[in-house]
Amino acid sequence: MAQFKNNLPIGFLLERTTRIVKLQFHKAFKNLKVDMTPEQWVIMDSLFQRNKLSQKDLADVSYKNAPTISRIIDVLSKKGWVVREMSEKDRRVYIISQTKKGRAVYKKVIGEVERLRDLGWKGLSSKDYKDFTKIINQVFDNYNAEE
Repeated sequence: MAQFKNNLPIGFLLERTTRIVKLQFHKAFKNLKVDMTPEQWVIMDSLFQRNKLSQKDLADVSYKNAPTISRIIDVLSKKGWVVREMSEKDRRVYIISQTKKGRAVYKKVIGEVERLRDLGWKGLSSKDYKDFTKIINQVFDNYNAEE
């Protein structure tokens, strides 16, 4: 069933929520005078959490395709926030890591990111979070099974 009685379609709800979350992240980064997009933040966060990743692994953990990852890495590299180095094990593989400048930018914005995350869950319990993640993961798995 695409739509439950008296409710909006899930696609609309997801798109609306994603849009407002991204808008709040754009505003937060602008207020901090950091030239970063939410998409770039995902990459910066993934690298900070995992240190070094191949371009392919970075694409996998961020659910972005290879051309998108390459474009984002190019931008982050030009800003001096990440470096792309050839793997010692496989010359066809590039390893991406944050620079000292990139880690400093990450540390500058993480407090505001955490505030925004908390804002998103304001008024919701840990059970709500558990239920939400179960539901959203099931929706993801349902669509992913179609591939």
